[in-house]
Amino acid sequence: MLRAPLSCRGHVTSSAFSGLVRQRWGTLRGHWLRPERWCVQAPCGPRRRNNAVHPLWKDPASSPGGTRPSPINIRWRDSVYDPRLQPLSVSYDAASCLHVWNTGYLLQVEFDDSTDWSGISGGPLENPYRLKQFHFHWGAVDEWGSEHTVEDHAYPAELHLVHWNAVKYQNYREAATGEHGLAVIGVFLKDSRAALGPFQPSCLLPTCRDYWTYPGSLTTPPLSESVTWIIYKKPIEVAQDQLAAFRTLLFSALGEKEEAMVNNYRPLQPLMKRKVRSSFQTPEDGPAA
Repeated sequence: MLRAPLSCRGHVTSSAFSGLVRQRWGTLRGHWLRPERWCVQAPCGPRRRNNAVHPLWKDPASSPGGTRPSPINIRWRDSVYDPRLQPLSVSYDAASCLHVWNTGYLLQVEFDDSTDWSGISGGPLENPYRLKQFHFHWGAVDEWGSEHTVEDHAYPAELHLVHWNAVKYQNYREAATGEHGLAVIGVFLKDSRAALGPFQPSCLLPTCRDYWTYPGSLTTPPLSESVTWIIYKKPIEVAQDQLAAFRTLLFSALGEKEEAMVNNYRPLQPLMKRKVRSSFQTPEDGPAA
């Protein structure tokens, strides 16, 4: 895969979210924005979430047996307030940002994880975790796109910040398949007239740090059930044109018929016998409208 460096070392005060997609990641026809191997994209079909999903997540190999698959639909009545959950400590250094690339399924920004410059601790975690990469999932339209849902409500997009347990494991590869190996922060994106702020990972987090947490899996192959999920309750707001910038990216490689990179999320999975814990007390009548 072709990878492009991000000029995010040192000062990063002027690049907004739309610039992150268009300016830093090139134009629609920039060669490195396309995957080297074409990934077939099925027609969107009926305007229903699971009918529009990418074939990668429809294949039987993407639905292995297990007890803690992700993503899930979070229901207020199923979540349990846990007063022992502490605030999540987040410390990201923009200087550890390396490059961005088109994986063939989504757009991913990778970080130098050889040190503890960027990482998280506290919350439901017993050890510090280092930031490896972040990526986004989004839909063809605003009615769907997020992987997780809340009370059956889907958001237009979802950000995942992927971290690994550097105390227990030697590297990300080991951690990805090991117990308590990964911790992923999920942040919902919704429409707003306001543009998102400068490019720095912590700027992609909501002001309200209330969260749900549950044991789950990766949502892309190999779907390892090694993830502690931390889903922020409040979404961040991005302008409509910023979401539209994602939809200009392509699954297809040069020389192939153009296929828009949309609906790159895994279908919802059953909660089974897992418990979803919350760091905040849940009102009896659910979320405010």
